[in-house]
Amino acid sequence: MPASSPAKKLLRRRRWWRWLLLLGLIVLSISIAMRAPIGDYATSPQFADGQFRNITPMRADSPEPDAKTMWDFFFNKPADTVPAGAIPVHKLTRAELDAAPDRSLYRLGHSTILMKLRGQWWITDPVFSERASPVQFAGPKRFHAPPISIEELPPIRGVLLSHDHYDHLDRAAIKALAGKADVFLTPLGVGDRLTAWGVPAEKVKQFDWWNGFSIDGLKFVLTPTQHFSGRGLRDGNRTLWGSWVIIDGDKRVFFSGDSGYFKGFAEIGERYGPFDLALVETGAYNTQWPYVHMMPAQTVQAYIDLGGKWLLPIHNGTFDLAMHAWDDPFEQVLKIGNERGIKISTPMMGERIDINAPHEGERWWRSVGPAPQKARP
Repeated sequence: MPASSPAKKLLRRRRWWRWLLLLGLIVLSISIAMRAPIGDYATSPQFADGQFRNITPMRADSPEPDAKTMWDFFFNKPADTVPAGAIPVHKLTRAELDAAPDRSLYRLGHSTILMKLRGQWWITDPVFSERASPVQFAGPKRFHAPPISIEELPPIRGVLLSHDHYDHLDRAAIKALAGKADVFLTPLGVGDRLTAWGVPAEKVKQFDWWNGFSIDGLKFVLTPTQHFSGRGLRDGNRTLWGSWVIIDGDKRVFFSGDSGYFKGFAEIGERYGPFDLALVETGAYNTQWPYVHMMPAQTVQAYIDLGGKWLLPIHNGTFDLAMHAWDDPFEQVLKIGNERGIKISTPMMGERIDINAPHEGERWWRSVGPAPQKARP
């Protein structure tokens, strides 16, 4: 038989390295999960048979990722899942944040949102690491740097966490914020991870769905989502997941975290809506996992269920977490939203949004474009 070409040998070698890397990540995640000291939350109505569960069980005929889907996800991704060029980012400074008026909001990337409320700063799902991964030498890599570093941030009054997946719970960021933030609000079990990482226990407050916390004239309520949790192979659904309702006097903001579409959005809207600004996930979606992430049309419907006045799509533009084009979430939500007369804000990373009077923002991603259609290295 003729010898393999150098290109084929190189491709085969790369595939072997990828498999070895994946195996290493699995072993590491198992060890992380086995060390995780999660408390007993059997008294929660959401807890049964050793795990937290969703309100709506997954239907038996619901699509799930098959072997081909997972193979393609790891090894055969289209080139357009990453941007072709640099993503525009407005570099923030401490002076600019200090001078920002109350009810200013900044998107720092993915689901990380910085808000100034009652003269103090709150941040959601702070992820500042280069990769959303248990290790920093492999895994989904950022498309852009954060608009500001943790060191440059002003003192943080509080951190809101939605769940413990790596693209929402960044251990390095939490450890850096441990001495900078006054309080950490988390779903049940997620706070246990924080205290294990060195966050003082008195700073951590954990909540079940529909429970809340008031501080400085603000009210925060953890509300349901349809998702799952875990950071390894042996800790699936040991911690709860959720969304946050944020009430500041006559203004209401909704932060979705991650969720598939479910009836809970309508109930949240009935209890706490309408929302002046709804930050709702649209990104990392696929027809093979609709139970845990929403397709763009479902994002729009969730926003309608919530009684939103302005929609700000999140969970996109920072990491390559699915098979769709990196800019598809923006284009699809805008197309569907415009057809339904919805007000949509798409700020550039680091751009200020006024919660009192949001603005549309520019279509900044169109100047970047998708990567050319060729094999990825």
